[in-house]
Amino acid sequence: MGFLSRKKNKPESAESERFEREPAAHAPVERANAVAEEPHPIVEELQQMEQAVPERRFEDDSSEDGQVEDHQVEGQSFEREDESFDEESEVERAVNAEREEDEAEEPEEDDGRMKAIDLIAPTRLDFIKREEEAPEEEPTSHAEVIAFANQKGGVAKTTTTLNLAVAFAESGYRVLCIDLDPQGNLTMSQGIDPDKVEKSLYDVLVNDLPLSEIIIKREIDIAVASIDLAGAEIAMSTKIGRERTLEKALKEVIADYDFVCIDTPPSLGLLTINALTAANKVIVPVQCEYLSMRGLVQLQNTLRMIQENLNPEVRIEGILPTMLDTRTIHAKEAVEILEENFGDLVFRSRIRKAIKFAEAPVKGSSVLKYDSGSSAANYYRELAKEVLANGSA
Repeated sequence: MGFLSRKKNKPESAESERFEREPAAHAPVERANAVAEEPHPIVEELQQMEQAVPERRFEDDSSEDGQVEDHQVEGQSFEREDESFDEESEVERAVNAEREEDEAEEPEEDDGRMKAIDLIAPTRLDFIKREEEAPEEEPTSHAEVIAFANQKGGVAKTTTTLNLAVAFAESGYRVLCIDLDPQGNLTMSQGIDPDKVEKSLYDVLVNDLPLSEIIIKREIDIAVASIDLAGAEIAMSTKIGRERTLEKALKEVIADYDFVCIDTPPSLGLLTINALTAANKVIVPVQCEYLSMRGLVQLQNTLRMIQENLNPEVRIEGILPTMLDTRTIHAKEAVEILEENFGDLVFRSRIRKAIKFAEAPVKGSSVLKYDSGSSAANYYRELAKEVLANGSA
């Protein structure tokens, strides 16, 4: 510790001579007494630092003096080993005490400063903030979404979708038609060329284009299709939640309509599954022939799987006999078989064969507009009344 003290030069005295004659064992003690030391400034700083840090107290300080001395002697090496630990513990206590005082002095209002919880668990805090800032849920829309489905083609699905939708519109309801068939027959029936549309349902289902951007106003609003829709099932095959793509797209516009009528392709593929998942009711047009009725069993099986896995609310609104020719015995027997097997699910309305159904699409209009007073137009007006009476309004 020579650097901690400065020695004064003194003349040799008799004591120094005596020191030389003393035994070597007493030399350090006498030499220490003989030398007068002056405190170094560093020593004073160290002493101040030691005074600033309180000494560690043993739990048995209240015991007798002798026991405390023995404990201190026996644990002397322990104190030396854990001296740094004790100092850290005291520092941590002091910091914690200051933190508690700061928290007590902080106002309740948020002053924008970063708090400990922001550093410890920012992810959890962000989640809490998102819950607090979440907007109130919008009231659910009561729009009826009706899918027209049958895996057999040529049963008047498109004709029924368009003319029933126009019949709803005549009654004052806001109606949207969705052409989910790659053939684009519903789009053509409103005088729109599917080959010339710039954007179609393909862009909605595959590229997440807003549905409102492909809606064109005609007799009713129509979300148009194009031949590109034929490749939508392959393009959607790797998409997560692909069965609900149409359902999600409808959320943007469903509040603007009372009825949404979806025309489906003649299959039970991904496009039809999207329609059944988005719909709450299904109307099944059935041609009054044996082969057309056989497809009902397959449709029922598909619908049951949809109910179990994707949309438990969907149900069959009714089975609609179409293209009925009452002059033939086969047609009459087909209707009887439908009523025996499905009972009240079969609509009382009947869509009979009429040349007007073939002529109207040529003019790009529905039968109700092409020949408003015809019996063909009245078939769908009667059907609209029956659907509305069943609680669809």
